[in-house]
Amino acid sequence: MGGGQVTDWQGRHVTVAGLGVSGIPAAKALHERGAIVTVVNDGDDARAREQAAELEALGITVRLGDGATLPQGTELVVTAPGWKPDKPLFAAARAAGLEIWGDVELAWRLRGPDAAPWLAVTGTNGKTTTTQMLASILKAAGLRTAAVGNIGVSLLDAVLGEERYDVLAVELSSYQLHWAPSLRAHSAAVLNLAPDHLDWHGSMEAYAADKGRVYEGNRVACVYNVADKATEDLVREADVEEGCRAVGFTLGTPGPSQLGVVEGILVDRAFVEDRHKNAQELAEISDVDPPAPHNIANALAAAALARAFGVPAAAVRDGLRAFTPDAHRIAHVAEVDGVVYVDDSKATNTHAAEASLAAYESIVWIAGGLAKGAAFDELVVKSAQRLRGAVLIGADRALIREALARHAPEVPVVDLDRTDTGAMLQAVQEAKRLAAPGDTVLLAPACASMDMFTNYNKRGDAFAEAVRELGAGT
Repeated sequence: MGGGQVTDWQGRHVTVAGLGVSGIPAAKALHERGAIVTVVNDGDDARAREQAAELEALGITVRLGDGATLPQGTELVVTAPGWKPDKPLFAAARAAGLEIWGDVELAWRLRGPDAAPWLAVTGTNGKTTTTQMLASILKAAGLRTAAVGNIGVSLLDAVLGEERYDVLAVELSSYQLHWAPSLRAHSAAVLNLAPDHLDWHGSMEAYAADKGRVYEGNRVACVYNVADKATEDLVREADVEEGCRAVGFTLGTPGPSQLGVVEGILVDRAFVEDRHKNAQELAEISDVDPPAPHNIANALAAAALARAFGVPAAAVRDGLRAFTPDAHRIAHVAEVDGVVYVDDSKATNTHAAEASLAAYESIVWIAGGLAKGAAFDELVVKSAQRLRGAVLIGADRALIREALARHAPEVPVVDLDRTDTGAMLQAVQEAKRLAAPGDTVLLAPACASMDMFTNYNKRGDAFAEAVRELGAGT
């Protein structure tokens, strides 16, 4: 089916792997274009049966409880991004010489001839915030845009909907990039690379390679993190269009072809005339909410992509000022008795927690949950000087306790041997006991939440509720 747009789907036999947020729109879009669609799904629960009934009413075949067998006559497989590459269904497809596309690839192929270009964002942490900042900047420049992709807004809906866009801010996960071989962004950024989802990708090298796909075929700029050499290496390895430039972002003073920070001001030395001599002021650090170091980096990456698209400097400032971060991302909850309480429940891995801990000088750290195979030694070594105390919760808290004992034995630790949701109230009370005026009590768990909570949102809500109870009691 080549690498370009497909115009004739009539009568093509397409297998869609997986129901859910990407599978259902994909099945409907293909069916509407005349394809003969079969959806296969591993699960056969009440929710799946409900979704299947909806599709079957349209004339789409759905096969529940068997996601392993390739339906006869399949000419193309379109998969939900989360399905692992080693699935038997994909082995069968590859053996038959078939292409396997993800929902992002399908959206790319289905977009019209006058489709909006994509500014793409990937990385281990910060993707959603950066994509939302980018959309805010683009809107401030008067452009019709939307933040779409892994952020929870279907790219298919954006590409096939009624609304016309000038440009799209697209968040892409490593899963989505793995299944998007022909995607070619206008410009793209890899924010950072740290071990994550290695059980899915098989190795750090495979994970990095999938992230690096975002740079393939870029036209104007490949944006990388000066502090993370692996991201620059991916730019070097990418096959880009003639004239596409490598543009770095740094929290330090920028060199030519970089964006950075000078005396509290975000500056651009990439998209200016005579970048060896000139710099363009974009915004002040105080325009970024919150002004934590890793969030300044997010803002610089968003600014670089916007500037690559020709956005004026004033729109960068206005867009950053207008941006409000999502809940549970370094969110200031309250100040009680001179102690600030901050909710970063979204810090579900060590890399995110390290960035969060680096934002404060004196911290009582609430951490723990499901470790997902992570080790905590490096995180503790880097953060030890900032820790006034630690309160540990969750199933894998012993791993963090042992790392603290090895690398920060002088830090007092409270180990809460309970995994009921009420543990959060006790954790906040213990943190208050350890904290002194001027300290920050920081929920940055470095772990997933599902041992105690439905998701990181519920964990953050429980923390905020516990802090409010403290405040009410003072």
